[in-house]
Amino acid sequence: MGGVAGGRRAAGGSAVKGLLGIAGAVGMLALAGGGWMAINANDAQACEECKGKYQVGDKKSGYLYSTPETQAMQDDDFQNQGMLWVERGRALFTQVEGEAGKSCASCHEKPEKLRGAYPVYPKYDEKTKQLINIEQRINRCRTEQMKAKPWKWESDELLSMTALVGFVSRGMPVNVKVDGPAKPFFEKGKAFYFQRRGQLDMACKNCHIDNPGKMIRADLLSEGRAGGNFPVYRLKWQKLGSLHRRFRGCNKQVRAKPYKAGSPEYVNLELYVKWRSNGLPVEVPGVRR
Repeated sequence: MGGVAGGRRAAGGSAVKGLLGIAGAVGMLALAGGGWMAINANDAQACEECKGKYQVGDKKSGYLYSTPETQAMQDDDFQNQGMLWVERGRALFTQVEGEAGKSCASCHEKPEKLRGAYPVYPKYDEKTKQLINIEQRINRCRTEQMKAKPWKWESDELLSMTALVGFVSRGMPVNVKVDGPAKPFFEKGKAFYFQRRGQLDMACKNCHIDNPGKMIRADLLSEGRAGGNFPVYRLKWQKLGSLHRRFRGCNKQVRAKPYKAGSPEYVNLELYVKWRSNGLPVEVPGVRR
């Protein structure tokens, strides 16, 4: 596995100041039967040392909203459970599959040659005239170059290869493009982010723009700048998971019907979320609660 990344982070104190009702739609959760209670908390639980790495301007990575224990798990590659998927990705990289008798290494030699790919996806694809994300790009390599079957979304194989591609770009800034032919897809993703949906009549922005730093039940809301840390190891899941799995979970929490992972709706939303993360470092594999 990769080398140990620095010591544990010291927390900067996140005193809870008192009970508050989150304004607007979030405050209606209790009335809607969700039983959610808002608590006003400090913006972040991070030390000054961390802010320079995980904060760019007014943008803060979800790392800064994690507990010191979770931060320490991400920082140490021997504690970071997501590294198990990265290592499996390295094994898959050289595994020959498909009718063409090729592996990923047949074209790319070694994973490090792909450094810089993860931060720029999703991107506009000239061939299909659609937006394509990194998971879809990996599967295209399998079907077109290797003549192998595509991996299923959320399979350990696809998660492992995506984690490896992200890992070799760790530390690089997220840098998706949203102009030119990508602009219509970006606008659709933005509209999704601001659209209220589900029985709780909530939009993504109600949590991640209006109320970061506040508590909903036992969760501290982050800014939702998740563009650089997925696939992420969530303690709740006890495994690695994709950003689209997180999208589906959020939709279910507001009692809206989720879209399929890999759907155009979620790929568009992913572009908007990654744009909100532009400039923040790639953290793959991140660790979150």
